[in-house]
Amino acid sequence: MVKLEEQKHKTQDKFIEKLPPSSKVYIPLSQHLGEACASLVSPNDAVLLGEKIASIQVHVSAPIHSSVSGKVLAIQEAPHPVLGRAKAIVIENNGQDKSPSHQVTKSPEDAEKITPEQIRNIVFEAGIVGMGGASFPTHIKLNPPKPVDTLIINGAECEPYLTGDYRLMVEKTKEIILGAELVARCLGVKNIYLAIEDNKPEAIKNFNYELRFTSYELRILKSQYPQGGEKQLIKNIVNKEVPSGKLPFELGVVVHNVATVYAIYEAVYLAKPLYERVVTVTGSCLSQPKNLLVRIGSPIKELIAYCGPLKEEPAKIIVGGPMMGIAQYTDEVPVIKSTTGIILMNEREARIQEEEFCIRCGACVRECPAGLMPCLINLAAEKEIWAQAKTYGVMDCIECGLCSYVCPANRNLVQSIKRAKLECAE
Repeated sequence: MVKLEEQKHKTQDKFIEKLPPSSKVYIPLSQHLGEACASLVSPNDAVLLGEKIASIQVHVSAPIHSSVSGKVLAIQEAPHPVLGRAKAIVIENNGQDKSPSHQVTKSPEDAEKITPEQIRNIVFEAGIVGMGGASFPTHIKLNPPKPVDTLIINGAECEPYLTGDYRLMVEKTKEIILGAELVARCLGVKNIYLAIEDNKPEAIKNFNYELRFTSYELRILKSQYPQGGEKQLIKNIVNKEVPSGKLPFELGVVVHNVATVYAIYEAVYLAKPLYERVVTVTGSCLSQPKNLLVRIGSPIKELIAYCGPLKEEPAKIIVGGPMMGIAQYTDEVPVIKSTTGIILMNEREARIQEEEFCIRCGACVRECPAGLMPCLINLAAEKEIWAQAKTYGVMDCIECGLCSYVCPANRNLVQSIKRAKLECAE
């Protein structure tokens, strides 16, 4: 692991603000790991805030809900922050935020009575996915195929610049604990850990206070990258290594991000589907970086304008963190369920270093958190020997970006490894 320049100071003390809803939202049909959803609405249909507008009858999926009330204008190809372009439902906001009348909030007493199966069903119907960036449908992780005994709530947020999870932990401490209790009930676990990096003092203080009468264990981790990786957390907290090709549940462990756990709380207690999330909007080009509560489908240009005016024109816009995020070709892309941040970089920060020959220094091998040899995978990818790349363990790469970060020759290691993973998957 490596200590990176954190760049969190711009937003770590900024309270979460609500971004005014967009006049028009573009809600992609692909927002989770797995097949894209099919639209349940047609152009000219009236929709309500939180109404289910897309779903698909396959196991690895999550329904999609309208983030505004209004009228469906079109179902069309639109920019997508991960896929480039994808089909989306375009909805014109009528400004009323009218919700379905059957949505009923639950008291703590009512919530304590619902069964694990009911919780899973609520989470599925709410369309909740992993909100740390992975976007894996959450209801599946609440029902692992074999018993587990350990739950880890991931509050590490190790990517530089991003502070949305930190602000949630500071401002919604009790709600996150209630959400964690729902997850623990589904899994039937005895060991519950909350993992936070040591650069989040206010969150640590709040959880120390709220957890004092519980059996939860607060684990304070060093601020290093990629501390928040699922496999890295498991190794650092319970000293177990997830073998190649295996999943954490096979070791009796399940990991959930704090934002996901908070969404579970909202779904069960407030009958609220996942139609908005916290996004950190930051970077040297912005005059007012913020943490914003944003409706899904809002174009990122509106978030940028809300945090303006610009101090200078950005040379690069990244959705996500600087290490694992994706550079965008347009500011028309919408916020989706897995959008953690929007970073605007200037010309100096975004400059591309000239790639040189590998000098066989071994820096990428020493720092790889997955224990791989990125230089050799890169060599196999360059020669298009995909079987060799697979032998070198390319499918175990977590795409954290550390190999490229530490490479003195500026090799585009992550780029070639991603290509190799796609080729091997086919």
